[in-house]
Amino acid sequence: MWLFDVGEGTQHQILRSTIRPRKIEKIFISHLHGDHIFGLPGLLSSRSFQGGNTPLDIYGPKGIKEYVSVSLKISESRLSYKINYHELPKDTDGKIFEGKKFTVYAAPLDHRITSFGYRVVEHDHPGELMVDKLTELHIPSGPVYGKLKMGQTVTLADGRVIDGKQMIGHAQPGRIVTIIGDTRKTDNAVKLAQQADALVHESTFGKGENKLAKNYYHSTNMQAAQIAKQAGVKMLLLNHISARYTGKMAHELEKQAQTIFPNTKVVKDFDVVEIPFEKN
Repeated sequence: MWLFDVGEGTQHQILRSTIRPRKIEKIFISHLHGDHIFGLPGLLSSRSFQGGNTPLDIYGPKGIKEYVSVSLKISESRLSYKINYHELPKDTDGKIFEGKKFTVYAAPLDHRITSFGYRVVEHDHPGELMVDKLTELHIPSGPVYGKLKMGQTVTLADGRVIDGKQMIGHAQPGRIVTIIGDTRKTDNAVKLAQQADALVHESTFGKGENKLAKNYYHSTNMQAAQIAKQAGVKMLLLNHISARYTGKMAHELEKQAQTIFPNTKVVKDFDVVEIPFEKN
């Protein structure tokens, strides 16, 4: 379980969800404006109170370590776990994490202060063992299936030699999620979003407000839709909606963006978005 940005009300909303702070393993901060980090000290403390004792990784711009450390020190808050800080130089452009299941890339955006977008790439899933094919060849189930699944070459009791690699289906491509925080329209957003299964993009302003968006270093819904179309993504999720857009007006932002990129949705707290595997 990973978290991207921690606004002021984050832990209050988490309490109304099935998410448990102690289960959060990594936190990625896009930039250091208050509406993206003011909830972090409280969340870190709650993670400790609720039995979190495993290390936590925090990625973000230079300054995130000082912000957290000073907040915890002044409030005399003590954590039951270690925080591993990964402060990203402002010119970071590439891989920042690689694990067994995912690789994460970051690149700078165009905001008033240093701001990063993140691209999360799931590693490909190995192909499934083609049991139907094994059955057709009258290969009995048992330990031999496990060896073939690992791609080993097996000699059967009747003398036949079976190459496990020929008995495994095509690998299932991993899914890609790109998260673009506060920014003007920028080429790096397109780069990070290339062929993503889901693009989460800020949409502070609406159609016809390009000048406002530029002045305040933000994006419009239409610009986000253009990024999605240019990058060839499958789904666009708009967030960071201005408080001026509520109810029907937020729905109008969605409809406007859909004229450029049809598979667009304005998301809200507690939405759960399933990201399916691509069908072979």
